[in-house]
Amino acid sequence: MEWAGMSELPVVVVGAGPIGLAAASEVLERGLEPVVLERGSQAGASVAQWNHVRLFSQWSELVDPAAGRLLEATGWEHPAAEDYPTGQEWVACYLAPLAAALGERVRFGAEVVGVARRGRDRVVDHGRDTEPLTVHVRHADGREELITARAVIDASGTWTNPNPLGGDGLPALGERAAADRITYQVPDLGDPVVRERFAGRHVAVAGSGHSALTALVALTAVAGTRISWILRRGSVGTTFGGGEADQLPARGALGLRAKEAVDAGLVQIVSGFRTEAVTRDEQGRLVLRSGDGRTVEAVDEVVVVTGFRPDLSWLSELRLELDATLQAPVALAPLIDPNVHSCGTVYPHGAKELAHPEPNVYLAGMKSYGRAPTFLAMTGYEQVRSIAAALAGDHEAAGRVELVLAETGVCGGAGLFVVSTDSGEELSAPIVIAATGAFTSPYRPALPGLDEFTGTVLHSGDYREPSPFAGQRIVVVGAANSAVQIAIDLAPHARVTLATRSATPPGNRSGGTCTSGSPSPDSTPCPSAPGCAPSRACPSRTRAATAPRSTPAHQTSAGCSPPSTATP
Repeated sequence: MEWAGMSELPVVVVGAGPIGLAAASEVLERGLEPVVLERGSQAGASVAQWNHVRLFSQWSELVDPAAGRLLEATGWEHPAAEDYPTGQEWVACYLAPLAAALGERVRFGAEVVGVARRGRDRVVDHGRDTEPLTVHVRHADGREELITARAVIDASGTWTNPNPLGGDGLPALGERAAADRITYQVPDLGDPVVRERFAGRHVAVAGSGHSALTALVALTAVAGTRISWILRRGSVGTTFGGGEADQLPARGALGLRAKEAVDAGLVQIVSGFRTEAVTRDEQGRLVLRSGDGRTVEAVDEVVVVTGFRPDLSWLSELRLELDATLQAPVALAPLIDPNVHSCGTVYPHGAKELAHPEPNVYLAGMKSYGRAPTFLAMTGYEQVRSIAAALAGDHEAAGRVELVLAETGVCGGAGLFVVSTDSGEELSAPIVIAATGAFTSPYRPALPGLDEFTGTVLHSGDYREPSPFAGQRIVVVGAANSAVQIAIDLAPHARVTLATRSATPPGNRSGGTCTSGSPSPDSTPCPSAPGCAPSRACPSRTRAATAPRSTPAHQTSAGCSPPSTATP
């Protein structure tokens, strides 16, 4: 039996960033009492550290629904939906007002150093589903506190735990000793002191994500700066993103600007370089050495933007079930695997996928993604909406998907496969499964544009099971058994289009009628039949393409001052 006083206890939220404050708003709207514990001195303390960087998401995607309702009750006005804020604007125009609206429920200078089940360490079984949680807090003044909670939502993020320069996931030899020359975030070049540090220097930028592109573009505007771009991968490949076809136009524009800088010779690419050691030369400048013996010499500054990882140390007394690769909840990991998904192709998920063997403990936001970099703020908002509903006992709402992403993914950015039908209809998807040939001798049709397509193309012979494709838009090309079986297998998990050359329905080559109910003797169930159907089957001609998109102008959000620093 649950402890009698459990319902009177608060829900502790760790972190007063975008997802933590959203979680508190959702919990409060459900009639539960949240307590937000933030190690920093302000709301969005981590966001404030990259306040000069402009987001790729618009304001319409950056405000949690429950938080918006809470703020509107105070007279707050929503910034212009189509604008792209900087980190500084996100804090000033949204996070700081939201923390103020939550009032004393948000406590700053309060670092969570441990969470456990009351009176039980990790080994003890008895009472784990009846006793409350204990949250150990260390305050900025050195004072310690123990808070008893009915549930804990860890939305502390990963910003404070960046990945190192070392190519094996650990700091390279000498990396710590060179800390005075290494920074692990995009430098704020609008700050004169910071700009002077990089001006006229040889700067090595390590990383292949969008933070790296942001740093590259910003550094090319600093007079006299020589830039070496350190890539672990063997070639640039799709690093520049989708360009004009990127589902986040501002991100696509950044990729184009970075490519222009490389093409103009402003950036030297060093590919296949996995840093093993950092030393200093006789002049005190850095020398980076890779595992294969190559070096990048005479480096004055290194900007390491290789991603982040979760700090799980203070959760060690809880029974978490995390994926061995991504360090994300095991049910969530297949949905966010960066080898398969971009942020726009991640299926919306909630309390069910985020649950652990430890009752009423959830990782939310960027931390729930472990080492996967595909997180979107609005995905985090959907997470905490579902978690709050589950904690309030509304399991129907907890299991309901209330987030609708754009049909082709919010930020696919890697190019889309377009299916053109005889009727003139065009369908797009980031993943294609080719089911057009024999299993022992795979046939991959030579489709116009396929060479430029940077999404996933998988032959039916390599298909195993549907979970890696959950929530994605997929085109299956072919009309034989493999195509139909794969489409049916994927249909409960993804949005599937079955593309065929012939107008004859798949599996019905004898000329019988395709039915949506029980099949006649000379026909097979149409793939749109209840219980098995992909979205449609249609005769088609297939090509690979990307759709052009315009890049919106960046404008100052209504009611908020623009940053005083230059933004990339």
